[in-house]
Amino acid sequence: MKILSFAIPCYNSAEYMEKCIKSVLTGGEDVEIIIVDDGSSKDDTAKIADKYAEKFPTIVKAVHQENGGHGQAVNTGLLNATGKYFKVVDSDDWVDQKSYKKILATLKSFEKDDEPDMVIANYVYEKVGAKRKKVIHYENALPVDRMFGWNEMGHFKVDQYILMHSVIYRTQLIKEFGLKLPEHTFYVDNIFVFEPLPVVQKMYYMNVNFYRYFIGREDQSVNETVMISRIDQQLRVTRRLIDSYLGNKPVNERCRKYMVTYLRIMMEVSSIFLIISGTDENLVKKKELWKYVKDSDS
Repeated sequence: MKILSFAIPCYNSAEYMEKCIKSVLTGGEDVEIIIVDDGSSKDDTAKIADKYAEKFPTIVKAVHQENGGHGQAVNTGLLNATGKYFKVVDSDDWVDQKSYKKILATLKSFEKDDEPDMVIANYVYEKVGAKRKKVIHYENALPVDRMFGWNEMGHFKVDQYILMHSVIYRTQLIKEFGLKLPEHTFYVDNIFVFEPLPVVQKMYYMNVNFYRYFIGREDQSVNETVMISRIDQQLRVTRRLIDSYLGNKPVNERCRKYMVTYLRIMMEVSSIFLIISGTDENLVKKKELWKYVKDSDS
C-alpha cells in the first residue's frame, strides 16, 4: 500500500501545474499522485497529466472528467485514492522538500494499531512580491511530534485555524465518513476540513513548513473582488457547515467548541464581504444569513 495519496485538482492549469507535480514526485514509490483534469479545454492540462502518468506509471494516475469544479475534483481524487493517507494539493501550490521527507518518514513510522486520523503541519503564504513569508504554525495550540486528542488542544489564534493546506487525513476515515463535496462550488475546502472532525479522535502535529500556498493570481478565489462576486457560494458553504454541525454534533466538548469557533469565523467572513460589497441586496442577504443561524439554533 502507498503511504500517501495526493489529489491534484487541475482546471486549465498548464502554466503552473508541473511545479506542483514535480514537488510531490520526489516522494517516489511511497506516494500516489492523482492528477484530476477537471474538464480543462483551454490549454494542455490534459496532455501534461497524461505525460506524467505515462512517464511514472507506478506513481501517477491521470483522471479526466467533465468540469465539476474543485469539490468534484477532490471527490474524484478520494475515490481513486489507495494510499493510507490522503492530501489535497492545489495545482498552483507546492510542497517543501525538506519538510516532505520528514512527513513521509513520520507517516511510515506509525504502528498499525496506533495511526492518527489527522496529521497537521504548517503552511506558508507564498505571496507574490512579499519579502517575508507568513507561516501559519500551531506549536502554541497543539502538542508537537506525538499523538494527542481533542482534550489536549490549546487556544488557537484567529489566523491559526486548521485549513485544507495544513491537513492530511487518514484515507479510510474520510471514505467511511462519506465525505462528498458539492459540484461547481468554491470554498469547499472548508467543508473538507470541517465536516469529518466529529469522527477524528487521534491527531499528530508536525512543526514543519510543509505546504506552500501561492497567493497572487488575479482570478484566485481568495481575491477580494472575486470573493464578493462569488458571495452566494460562500453563503452556501457557510449554511452547509451550520447544518452539518447541528446534524452531527461531536461528543467531545473541546471539539464542539473548536467547530463553533470555526463557524463564527465563517459567519464573520461572510458578513464582512456582504457589508463591503456596498449593495442593498447583499445587506439583505446578511440579515437572511443571521436569521438562518438563529432559526437553526437559537
